[in-house]
Amino acid sequence: MKKMLVAVLGLVVSLAAHAAPFVWPNGAQAAVTLGYDDALDSQLDHAIPALNQRGLRASFYIPINGPTLPARQHEWKAAAAAGHELGNHSLFHGCSAKGPGREWVLPHRDLERQTPAQVQEQVIAANTWLQSLDGKTRRTFTPPCLDLKAGGQDFVTALRPHFVAYRAANPAMVTDVAALDPYAVPVYFVEGWTGEQLIALVEKAATQRAMVHLLFHGVGAEHLSVSREAHDALLDHLAKNKARLWTDTMVNVMENARAQAGR
Repeated sequence: MKKMLVAVLGLVVSLAAHAAPFVWPNGAQAAVTLGYDDALDSQLDHAIPALNQRGLRASFYIPINGPTLPARQHEWKAAAAAGHELGNHSLFHGCSAKGPGREWVLPHRDLERQTPAQVQEQVIAANTWLQSLDGKTRRTFTPPCLDLKAGGQDFVTALRPHFVAYRAANPAMVTDVAALDPYAVPVYFVEGWTGEQLIALVEKAATQRAMVHLLFHGVGAEHLSVSREAHDALLDHLAKNKARLWTDTMVNVMENARAQAGR
């Protein structure tokens, strides 16, 4: 009977641990990360000044052949000094050309034509370049196009020791510490969303005490964009609700989450 009671108590403790909610800094209800891909001009011209004005920090995923490099390299260095994360987005933004909508992928950057070792080498080289800008050795990774294979084989698993986390999974709220895979963090693509939709998403996270990750590209310009008005409306809401909505870089939020999960 005693052994059975111990077993039952152990099961209860295990289930409770598995279902444990996140506990965010200073009692916040949710953690929010804003990520911006592709190192676009509108991010330097509008997104970063708007974030800085409101005291918010975000992550910028920079392919080393991005359109703002090298001419505006000093501005990315200043962004890092202001507390933003310079995330890894590979050297050349290689994606798979397979499937509809991928006609823009150049043949020499087609992941279907590369080996995992080739892509891994490029991602690690991008880390070295980013470290020369911000002096940091810990950062997160967004695989371009969220493609995880090169030549039909996984290339991302071997890169895990180089990163705190990956944004690499379909959109979802993240609510469970024990079930969180830091190398398959869900992310919402918010192309064309209104300010109301963006605010509703972060408020949904607050009701679930969750973490939520938003992926932007252009802000009022370029590709896969949101309007400046929608972007500013979200930032205003986050700034007014800093006590409830912890908004920080992906690397800071994921280091907090990993610590809570004991990883």
